[in-house]
Amino acid sequence: MASAPHVPLEPPERLVRVLTAWEGEAGRAWLAELPARLQEYLERWELTPERVQQPGGNISMVVLVRQADGTPAALKLGLITAETAQEHAALAHWDGRGAVRLLRADAEQGALLLERLHTDISLRSLPDAKAMLEAAGVLRRLWVPPAADHSFTSVADYTAHLADQLRERREQPWAAEVRPLVDEALELRDRLLADPPQPVLLHGDFHHGNVLAADRLPWLAIDPKPLVGDPGYDLARLVRDRLETLVAAPAAQSAARRRLGRLADALDVDRDRLRDWSFFRAVEAGMWSLSVGDREDGELLLEFASWL
Repeated sequence: MASAPHVPLEPPERLVRVLTAWEGEAGRAWLAELPARLQEYLERWELTPERVQQPGGNISMVVLVRQADGTPAALKLGLITAETAQEHAALAHWDGRGAVRLLRADAEQGALLLERLHTDISLRSLPDAKAMLEAAGVLRRLWVPPAADHSFTSVADYTAHLADQLRERREQPWAAEVRPLVDEALELRDRLLADPPQPVLLHGDFHHGNVLAADRLPWLAIDPKPLVGDPGYDLARLVRDRLETLVAAPAAQSAARRRLGRLADALDVDRDRLRDWSFFRAVEAGMWSLSVGDREDGELLLEFASWL
């Protein structure tokens, strides 16, 4: 169904800004093709647009739509990257268990039709303790064995690439003071991968902002960057959620360690493994931030790692 002319369908400002900055010419080319691609899927899948989700994602545009029978849904058009290429496969495997349900997909074009969630209400709307409790419940549903013939990237392979980048950034002049943290992160990764637990399907980017209110279940995850491997790797991103608030709290270092312990206990994840993955992921994220000139976030992430 063709789009109604009165519905604005311009890509969100954040999407334009991020894709232009992160992806350069490839991002600009994708943005130039986006209006025609959007119209194509509105017509092909017989969708009537209601509004563009704002502020939207960093590399995807989400349009709230109605299907031909009037059922609400969300059309997601995203730039395909190594991290997002298997999003459709993960959603299909979960089939609505803990995650948004996939209704239709054209994976080669990065087009997904998803069940409609309450897109403006995430776990960030809850107090921290309640949000962590709900997040743990969602993860329990997501951590299932992958299919025997799955094509998901392993945590070992994915973090090998991150480790190579860490080694390169370690040698930059701006990294001189934090090299001991980088060395420890790399050593911990090697140790973690030497004795991995039973692998499960992971979300890959699990935090409060990626869990939305729903009708089928109270909360459902969105935007997976799926991997297969150690549950502690997935949980490590949640450990540092709302970091700015955590840092501002009294006795922040102790609060961070208590949070780590509570999450490990709630999800039956080994505390030491969770601590080590949390350290690695915080150092990796901090070094990335420093490498792109975001000194404030970079220093905050590295300070958090040092607390662990």
